[in-house]
Amino acid sequence: MSALDDDISEMHLLLGIIHNVDVGLVVLDRNYRIKIWNHFMWNHSGINPVTLTDKNLFEEFPELPAQWLQKKLDTVFLLNNRAFSSWQQRPYIIRFNSYNPITGRSETMYQNMTIFPLTGISGEVEHVCLMLYDATDAALDEAALQSANEELDRLGRTDGLTGLLNRRAWENHLQTEFKRFPRSKQASTLVMFDIDHFKKVNDTYGHQAGDEVIRITSALLQETKREMDIAGRYGGEEFCVILLDTDSQGGIVFAERLRKAVEATRVTYEGQEIRFCISLGVAEVNKELNHHTAWLERADKALYQSKEDGRNRTTLHTPG
Repeated sequence: MSALDDDISEMHLLLGIIHNVDVGLVVLDRNYRIKIWNHFMWNHSGINPVTLTDKNLFEEFPELPAQWLQKKLDTVFLLNNRAFSSWQQRPYIIRFNSYNPITGRSETMYQNMTIFPLTGISGEVEHVCLMLYDATDAALDEAALQSANEELDRLGRTDGLTGLLNRRAWENHLQTEFKRFPRSKQASTLVMFDIDHFKKVNDTYGHQAGDEVIRITSALLQETKREMDIAGRYGGEEFCVILLDTDSQGGIVFAERLRKAVEATRVTYEGQEIRFCISLGVAEVNKELNHHTAWLERADKALYQSKEDGRNRTTLHTPG
C-alpha cells in the first residue's frame, strides 16, 4: 500500500470518528462558514450537512446568541486559545430536543461547549472547532439536588401542621428585626396570641379536631396579616406575628381584626361545630429594650393580662 493510500485510509478513519462521535462537532472558518457538521449535529437539528456546507452559521441559525458567540469565536481566532461555556452560563447554544423528550426529565438538551483553534500549514489559526456536549443529565441532577436542599431548608424553617415559620426560625426573624430598629428608627409591633381553652377543645372533640382548629387559626392569621409581616407558630396553640413598620396602635387594629375573624369562625369536624376564640398581647419595640427576648416578654405579659381579664380580648403592653 502506497503512502497516498495510507493517507486516504487515515483520512477516512478520522472522518468516521468525527461523524460518529457522540459529541456535536462544527468546524468554522474565519467568516463563520460551516466546514464540518457531524452526524450528532445532523441527528439533533434534522439538517443535512450537505445543505450547510460553506453557509454562514449565524445566517442559518438566527436564533443563536450571535454577539456573545462571535466574541468567543473571535477570541479563539485571535489568541489561539480555547474558550468554554457551561450550561450554568447558558442552558444551550443551539436548541435541541433531549434524547428522550417524552420519557425524559427535560424536553431541551442542556449543553456544555468548548471551542478550540485549528491551525493550518502556515501556523495561523484558519478554523475553529465548536464542540457541544450533552449535559442534560448532569444539569437535571444538580437541579434536583438544589430543589431537595431547598425543600429540606424549608422544612427546617416551617411548622409541619400550619406551614407557618417554626419557633426557631421565627425567633431568628425577631432578633433581626430588633437589631434593625436602632438603625431604621421604624417602629415594629409584636403580637402574640393563643387559642382560649384549647385543652377543652382537645378533650371534648379529640386531638384531630384540635389540629383542625390550629390549621384554621393559622389560615386566618395568614389572611389577616400583610405579606411583609412575619408570622410563626410559637408552640402548641400559641402564635406570633411581627408587624413591620407598624406602631402599637396599628398593632391593636390588626389584633382586633384577627380576634373578630376568629370569633366569627365555625370549625366543622365530623359533623360537630366547634366555636373558639383567642386572646392577644401587643408590644411595640422601643429603645428601652436591651434584648429581643425583652420585647417578647412584654408581648407575653400583655397576652397573660388578656387571659386574666376574661379572654377573647386584646391587651397592649404599657409600662407598669
